[in-house]
Amino acid sequence: MKYKLVCKKCGREIATFKEWFDHNQSCPQCGGNYVEVQYSADYTKLKDYFQGTPKSFWHYFDFLPLMDKANAITCGEGAIPVEHWSFLDDYAREKYGISCKAMVYRNDLNGGTNTFKDVAAALGASIMKENGIKEYCIASTGNTATAFSKYLALAGIKLNVFVPNCVCQDTVDEIRGYGQNLVISSGDYGAAKKEAAEYQKAHNLLISIGNIDPIRVEAKKTMVFEFLRQMGQMPDVYVQAVSGGTGPIALEKGVREVQSAFPEVKLPKIILVQQDTCDPMVQGWENAEKAGFPEGYQTQFPSIPNPQTKVSILSTGTPGMFPIVAPIVRKSGGGFVRVKESELVDYAKIAKRERNVVLGPAAAVCFAGFYQALAEGKIQDGQTVLINTGEGAARAKEFAKAVSE
Repeated sequence: MKYKLVCKKCGREIATFKEWFDHNQSCPQCGGNYVEVQYSADYTKLKDYFQGTPKSFWHYFDFLPLMDKANAITCGEGAIPVEHWSFLDDYAREKYGISCKAMVYRNDLNGGTNTFKDVAAALGASIMKENGIKEYCIASTGNTATAFSKYLALAGIKLNVFVPNCVCQDTVDEIRGYGQNLVISSGDYGAAKKEAAEYQKAHNLLISIGNIDPIRVEAKKTMVFEFLRQMGQMPDVYVQAVSGGTGPIALEKGVREVQSAFPEVKLPKIILVQQDTCDPMVQGWENAEKAGFPEGYQTQFPSIPNPQTKVSILSTGTPGMFPIVAPIVRKSGGGFVRVKESELVDYAKIAKRERNVVLGPAAAVCFAGFYQALAEGKIQDGQTVLINTGEGAARAKEFAKAVSE
């Protein structure tokens, strides 16, 4: 068999995604919903995949949980540039005397909706198509909702999307443009998730299980392959804005897979960034750090009801993934940093001036995080830093307008 799913709680093996779906995305033995995909592929052959320029992340088909390539739904996502933004090197050297190399993973150039969520949506639509799923349900702060709306529409699958009341109008318009069923919650993201769960139960549908969804993790782990293909090595430091946390979970999983054949590949120091208007993970980390990371620290984090933030796709006020994400960050030797939402336009203007790139709001959070990480001494001399920009500004017209003024 090409792959199997293994329960993280009890170790029970689940043969295929069909069996996973038939058990309502839970382990038939213990009921847990956190599983990992394992493959029979030969990872020593990964280097062969690093030749040439792939058209999409489907280049890594042998390391993805789809049985038939004919079921692949794609818009050219996943094989996106890793660019050297040397002006960031100059800033680090001139301001702090630090010699580093700043690389940027250009998710705004993804072929689907120009976001970091396109690979997950492409794999999700393909697996659902292969397994005969006709309708699906999801709660999202914006990017995941948009990406899944497009890709599931391409696969002929109906999607019921629940979003928080702070969702931006551009996102609403795009989702509706794909003909999917959109419900805007009267409350925050937590309320949207509750409403989605109630709808799913009432209509007996499959629903996204969030940031630990093996489909999302498997798709996003391919960024590790792309870093190695394009850079010839893993970065020393990885910077990403975070709302839920699939990115760092997938990064760590991808590195473990590669290490099975190439043990010299190391997990980079992970630095996760949140804006000060919605920063529960940062607060949880700071409290744990001050206390010396006591036992159970990862279960202690604040909840911010209905966060008042203009970065709607980073509006997770109750960070349910902190217990999983925080230990990964600590294992990497990294940390969390906070940036000011009021300064995001100014940082985005730097990218516009230096590279003529208009970042989306969440991408600007990540970009600003590089500067904050430098200021806090989290980037050292001689390190290569990978900045994973989340999305372009196509669905944030007011933000893009402010950046271009």
